[in-house]
Amino acid sequence: MTKINNYWLLKSEPDVYGWDDLVTEGEGTWDGVRNYTARLHLRAMQVGDEAFFYHSNIGVEIVGVIKITKACFQDPTDETGRWTSVKVKPVRKLKRAVTLKEIKADPALADMDLLTKFRLSISPVKPDEWAHIVELSER
Repeated sequence: MTKINNYWLLKSEPDVYGWDDLVTEGEGTWDGVRNYTARLHLRAMQVGDEAFFYHSNIGVEIVGVIKITKACFQDPTDETGRWTSVKVKPVRKLKRAVTLKEIKADPALADMDLLTKFRLSISPVKPDEWAHIVELSER
């Protein structure tokens, strides 16, 4: 039986940690998340899940696809022991970045957590939303 992977969207400010930083590293630790809902999402991630890498604040666009390479573990930047991290690797840069403006204007994406729970740094992406964004990036 084939495992069905989940899809996610992970936000990062590109001037703090952007797509190019992850590509240079080869594998990165997604740490520093200090939101309880986002932490639940981190804990739900499994090795092999894919995520969109979203540049927040600057650019405000989905720029690439990453893969979860190590599931939930203690966030190395947290001394309290309450927060978790995952390891990620770049899979591919999108042929064309998909902007927040495009996503907001697209009725097929109106219910996307990126729009309805916009303050979250990590959110799930439904398979149909994933496929639609990948298609938009190919245009």
